[in-house]
Amino acid sequence: MRYRMESIIKQIEDPELLAQIEKLVPFHGYLSSGAFIGLQMFNLARKILEIQEGERIYVTCETRNCIPDPFQILGGATTGNKRLKIKELGKMAVTVNKQGPEDAKVEGIRILLDAEKTKAYPKLHAWYLNTAKIPHREVLPELLAAGEAIYSWEKVELEVPVRAKKRIQRCEKCGEMFILHKNELLCGTCTE
Repeated sequence: MRYRMESIIKQIEDPELLAQIEKLVPFHGYLSSGAFIGLQMFNLARKILEIQEGERIYVTCETRNCIPDPFQILGGATTGNKRLKIKELGKMAVTVNKQGPEDAKVEGIRILLDAEKTKAYPKLHAWYLNTAKIPHREVLPELLAAGEAIYSWEKVELEVPVRAKKRIQRCEKCGEMFILHKNELLCGTCTE
């Protein structure tokens, strides 16, 4: 398996893509089809939105599996810095935007792995629709060959939220401090 993956990686001539894969693999654990799809989506968003190296991006992934990882390791968008949101909708889709001023609108892009377009790549299509058990080592060459041709995208307008001031409250039951979201008197643990 490892040998086969190395032979796939050797087919890649783009030095930037190779450098990205070198950062992604240790973070993700291996080069999965989903992580590579996330990488292609990341690069497509960078190109269309003209995102510069080090520029802050905000990402909403519609699945938690694999796709978010390139945005974390290469784009610096994490759940911890609130620049990565995961909406578990079970879709191979992502919305990306640049930073904008609070309470304004900003242009973004929603990218989707398009099932109609994957039909031209039988192993990828079968893997995507889960109609056959296709190993990553057989899907990756088709992802490389397809490039951007398997994605659909549309520009979207997003509202930049106003950041609320963080408020801390002492739980009336357990006495521990917690971040107040509304006007609750009990922390989440005691409410459950």
